[in-house]
Amino acid sequence: MKIAVTGANGHVGVNLCKALIEHGHQVNALTHLHTKGLSDIPVTIVKGDVLDKASLEALLTGVDVVFHLAAKISITGDRDGMVSRINAEGTRNMLAVAAACKVKRFIHFSSIHAFRQQPHDQPLDESRPLVEKEEGFAYDRSKAAGERAVMEAVKNGFPALVLSPTAIIGPCDPEPSLIGNAVIDIYNHKIPSLVPGGYDWVDVRDIVSAAISAIDRGRIGEKYLLSGHWHSLEEFSGMIRLHSGRKTVKTVLPIWVARVGLPFITLFSKLSGTKPLYTSESLTIIVEGSRMISNAKARTELNFNPRPFSETIRDFLGWLKENGTIQ
Repeated sequence: MKIAVTGANGHVGVNLCKALIEHGHQVNALTHLHTKGLSDIPVTIVKGDVLDKASLEALLTGVDVVFHLAAKISITGDRDGMVSRINAEGTRNMLAVAAACKVKRFIHFSSIHAFRQQPHDQPLDESRPLVEKEEGFAYDRSKAAGERAVMEAVKNGFPALVLSPTAIIGPCDPEPSLIGNAVIDIYNHKIPSLVPGGYDWVDVRDIVSAAISAIDRGRIGEKYLLSGHWHSLEEFSGMIRLHSGRKTVKTVLPIWVARVGLPFITLFSKLSGTKPLYTSESLTIIVEGSRMISNAKARTELNFNPRPFSETIRDFLGWLKENGTIQ
């Protein structure tokens, strides 16, 4: 088949493009700023923007299946409005052009953040409501808006479905991603302490496998949560220590201490022109995110089978070493 992938130069995008080619498909890869990670993959590069419908027509003409991954991730709000524009308006543009091009299947990548995280004492599954306009952070609301647009298109007869992964980690992360950078920083002793809480981590290779399975097995109009395994940040650091043989951070500070330090972290980030070590949003996500995210539906319908987190960390560290990112 001929398949289009937006956000093709991202962590999932690079891994997905590679796997699709290995499965014998032709791939149109939409990139916006650069093509890093795609140079050795025989895809057709389409330079464009999800906010530019003309470039989307070039991407989607003659395409059978679309994987819409392009998104702007933010843990610092939406000061310039681009989080909402790319994640919501961009998705609506994709849906409109894909419908005009008569694609046979549209697989939309949403996020666990599109769902309400509470109540914490009940499993979070596909029936959990999405965040509303006044709830959550800007990124959460933008992904929920994009997901609603997809489901509205389904009601009008458009062949789409939604995949919602948790925190994606694993090999072949060329940029690297926010989580990839966190692994590198812990490995290089750049993070002085941790906070209570953690996240549900899932291997990028398992996400890609489920995505490809969704081409034939995914049901139109359905949502699939792609979760892995919940681990605390302390366990996260411990896994890196186990598979690297290096000392990694063990100190866990109370969350209030981290919040007291927020103004100083923010000021240092602005003065140095670097990304902040953490933000109010990232702290809230780590502390208040659901620990009971169910992937039962994806296991049954997409043959989704997330591998052990220890294996993911081991393989990711190996990949980072092979590529000279860490020593």
